[in-house]
Amino acid sequence: MNLRAILAILLCKALRLVSRLLHRGGTAMPGRWALKLCPNLLALLAKDVKSVAITGTNGKTTSARMIEQAFSESGLNYFANRSGANLISGITTEFVMNATLTGKPLKEYAVIECDEAAARKVFSQLKPRVVVVTNLFRDQLDRYGEVTHTLENIRVAMQGAPEAVLCLNADCSLTASLADDLPNRVVYFGIDQGAAPSRPKPEISDATHCIRCKTEYEYDYISYGHLGGFRCPKCGYRRHKADFAVTDITEQRADGSTVVMDIQGTKRIVNVNLPAMYNIYNAVGAVTAAVEMGLDADTAVKALADFQCGFGRMEQFRLGKAGTRMMLVKNPAGCNQVIEFLENIKEKFILVICLNDRGADGTDVSWIWDADFEGLTSLGSYLDRVIVSGDRAGDMRVRIKYAGIPDEHISMQRNYEELVRWIEQQELPVFIMPTYTAMLELRQVVIKHCGGADFWE
Repeated sequence: MNLRAILAILLCKALRLVSRLLHRGGTAMPGRWALKLCPNLLALLAKDVKSVAITGTNGKTTSARMIEQAFSESGLNYFANRSGANLISGITTEFVMNATLTGKPLKEYAVIECDEAAARKVFSQLKPRVVVVTNLFRDQLDRYGEVTHTLENIRVAMQGAPEAVLCLNADCSLTASLADDLPNRVVYFGIDQGAAPSRPKPEISDATHCIRCKTEYEYDYISYGHLGGFRCPKCGYRRHKADFAVTDITEQRADGSTVVMDIQGTKRIVNVNLPAMYNIYNAVGAVTAAVEMGLDADTAVKALADFQCGFGRMEQFRLGKAGTRMMLVKNPAGCNQVIEFLENIKEKFILVICLNDRGADGTDVSWIWDADFEGLTSLGSYLDRVIVSGDRAGDMRVRIKYAGIPDEHISMQRNYEELVRWIEQQELPVFIMPTYTAMLELRQVVIKHCGGADFWE
């Protein structure tokens, strides 16, 4: 370890300590300054750590936390960037904090969530043993551009990690196409036909035409968005058989699911301690990664039942008489899945939607018109009222009104402190759908009232 690297480590550790003393988090800023001193610092720190990396549009944080639970139950000595700081600066900070001043790793393994755009810089230095690509959906067009640009980012990133096992979502035609021109060993995961009722057509699709020949896809079944049994009638590109497959969804509850999972030819009953279809995808992807990292399959499966959700991702709080659940949304596909989850709640509840348009959210909020908020009208009397909040609360109010919710059932509250005090007095359960920066700010107010861990813990 050269002197420049040692000075960078020392600076990073000092800045992290000061940030934590000031209750600022210190997740990305220390690493950003350290990289100015030593641009290849992550490569130096990561070379003796066995890492699994998770990238993709939706499900990165939840998948990472599921894998982390499996590592914990396996007794592995590991660390993770659980704060959600998934750019190279935040990832570097975590590696520094888990190394000595001379760069020797303090832990053997790492579970690393990585932003799709940042993967180009991260993977070539991280050299992960396993990479999971959860899915690809249109997201933050102002930052990522079209979804094919995000796909290319990940493809270039993987060229910097040719030895990694690549775990791909077989049901995502975009994700699965990464196997075409990369040298990595590929393992597929997905949900098989017949496991759950199929939709007649994609409710919103970011991949309508074949990525190889541009012919419109045909589908044998659709789970959600453009995920499912796709096939091209012209060139023959189609869903690959999944090595890790959900073959049956036996029960979907408000607090979780029970599924049958075929893990490389052996079927197991699996309890997933989170609701909604997209978390079933996260679960099977997490098991795939854990097994490919050498963990026992039974331990990986057990971890899904013991898993507690990451901050803001179906997270529950003891706020209000009947409790509050927070569900991060950031794009049409993810938002539609949350709305579908709400459609299965068979009791009266209150819905809070917080919309921001800051850099981490995506400054273009036109995506709310692509999301199926009209689905809220099917809830009937179960939906007691909708509260809109956040920087773009006015836009959200208009969208909900046009979706068909009567104006007298919609109200606005921009002040989070007052909003949380109001929720505390409610008899009905409350569900909160915030975008990313709204989630961070509102969550801080929530835990001040009812307790909970800071976002970096």
